Amino acid sequence: MKILFLDESGDHNLTVIDGNYPVFVLGGVIVDKDYADGPLTEAFDDFKARLFGRTDIVLHTADIVRNRNEFERPHDIDFRSRFYIQLNSLMQELPYEVVAYAFHKREYLERYGANAIDPYLLGLRVMVELLCGVVGPVAQGGSIIAEKRGEPLDQEVEDTWRILRTRGSSYAEADVIQESIQSLELRDKKENIACLQLADLVVSPIGRHILGKPDKNDWQIVEEKFRHSPDGRTDNYGLFIFPIQ
Repeated sequence: MKILFLDESGDHNLTVIDGNYPVFVLGGVIVDKDYADGPLTEAFDDFKARLFGRTDIVLHTADIVRNRNEFERPHDIDFRSRFYIQLNSLMQELPYEVVAYAFHKREYLERYGANAIDPYLLGLRVMVELLCGVVGPVAQGGSIIAEKRGEPLDQEVEDTWRILRTRGSSYAEADVIQESIQSLELRDKKENIACLQLADLVVSPIGRHILGKPDKNDWQIVEEKFRHSPDGRTDNYGLFIFPIQ
């Protein structure tokens, strides 16, 4: 079974747009279930044990960048260097596919105005369609696990999922979605799920890149991991950007 683990970067809010980060990214990683539950989780635990001496730490980009919630030690320059080198190595060596939908929120709002759909919910539709294509003609061959966002946002996600399963979407009939994707689950960050942490780690560099900020080593890794077409293209295969590129 293929599992799509989803996380977000930026704020889905279209009413107030942050001038410093006017983009929203919904994306994550596609991984085989057996690999996610076994070797990938073991690799994350090994990384944490080496760096922190424990495995119950949750890797969260916002905490890492702001040196908070168990990540105070990276103020130590030597430790911080070792941490990023080993983290990038981990992200590079693991096999997974990256998929994402990125919105330039101002352009999106200017085009659709009051008819603009919540970027998270629109991105979710695209991710469901994409996973159906990845799974192919394999009954119940896919599943989606997304990070909880709190009420009422979680309820909106579950409502959107029910609508997709009963009415379908622009590019996937309802029966195709029902046949291809077994479930959509919302899980808490505190559960320490390795693949949700990996999803968190890949969406932030995508957001920085879309904004035109200087790329770091993690972007080069993510770029290589994008789902791509047979001729190597990632646009509208692994990375969808609004406005369409």
